Formats: sequence, structure tokens, C-alpha cells
Amino acid sequence: MQNDQNNSGKNIYSVSQFNRSVRSLLETSYPIVWIEGEVSNLVRPASGHSYFSLKDEGAQIRCALFKNRLNKISAKLEDGKKIIVRAKVSLYEGRGDFQLIIESFEDAGEGQLIKKFEQLKNKLLAEGLFDESVKVALPVFPKRLGVITSPTGAVIHDIITALNRRFPALPVIIYPSRVQGATAAENIKNMIEIAAERNECDVLIIARGGGSLEDL
Repeated sequence: MQNDQNNSGKNIYSVSQFNRSVRSLLETSYPIVWIEGEVSNLVRPASGHSYFSLKDEGAQIRCALFKNRLNKISAKLEDGKKIIVRAKVSLYEGRGDFQLIIESFEDAGEGQLIKKFEQLKNKLLAEGLFDESVKVALPVFPKRLGVITSPTGAVIHDIITALNRRFPALPVIIYPSRVQGATAAENIKNMIEIAAERNECDVLIIARGGGSLEDL
């Protein structure tokens, strides 16, 4: 709905129009945010929802955590507790209150790797790298398979065992690389470039066995 324009050429909003416009601006500008702070003024009405403030030394934000989300979170919400929230930014139009709609939360200091992973995934998603339109279809019967992995790890033995059972005639080229630790990313990148330059295989697998998220 467009705001009115008076004879002086001024754009004049109604209160409802302005709040609706600000809400739309907030929600599109900040679709998902991660914020750390201390829980304060926690209220749990009969509806099952939770309302509280997230604060630090200089400011606070009103937060709403709805029942359907709260039931899926294992961490406990308590006054005075420091947490990290994953939230949508919004505005409650009826009162003009700026607020966070909480999607999930965790104890501060925990889950940092998961947060970084989510941030990286969202960055790559925004760049269009996951779009179906840029994906190349895999051949039904590849002529040669390349595998970037540790030549001494268990995963290469699993791959070869599966291939011997299902596609024993398929030639395999191993591009040796570290797959965990500080140098793994650079090693893997180099092997991808080498495989592309040699053009020896029409399918390339980057493989790593089990292990903790911290090792990646």
C-alpha cells in the first residue's frame, strides 16, 4: 500500500504503513543473524512461548521464542545465562517493538564450529554455487574415476571394496592429499587443479572417513 502525498509533496505514512514498511525492511535486510548476550526478564506465559531480553553492557533486544521452536531445543533458557541465538529480525507492528524471533540458541562458547559452517554455507548459497543450473550431470557409466583422499586412510579401502563389488572394471586414479588439519584445504585445492589439468577422469570424488567436526 502506498503512503499518501499531500499538496506540499511530502510522503506521509500512516502509523500502520510505516511499521509495516520498517518490518519488511528489517526482515529482508537481516534474514538470519547470530547474536551473543545474556538472558534477562524471562517470561513464560501459559501459551508456552518464551519472551526475554538479550543484553550486554550497553544495550538490550527484546526476543520471542515460540513454543514450536522451544520444544526442539535441548539447552535450557534461564535468567542471567549467556547464550548465542540464531534469529530473524522483525518488528511487532501493533506496538512498533523491534525484536528478534528466535530460531534456536545454544550456550555461549559452544557450537562455534557449527555457526561458522552455517555462515560459510549461506555465503556459498548466496553466490549461487549450490544452484541446480550450474551442476554437471554425472555420467551413468564413467570411464575413469578419480579419488582425492589420503592414500593410507580407511576411506580409500572402503571405496575400492565397493567398486570391486559393483563396478570392478572401472579404472581408479588416486590423487593423494591430506583431508584434515591446517593444510588440508590447500592440499585438496591443489589436487583438484591437478586433476582438472590432467583431464584423466570424468568423475572426481573428494573423500574423507569418519572423525569429529573439529578435525575438519
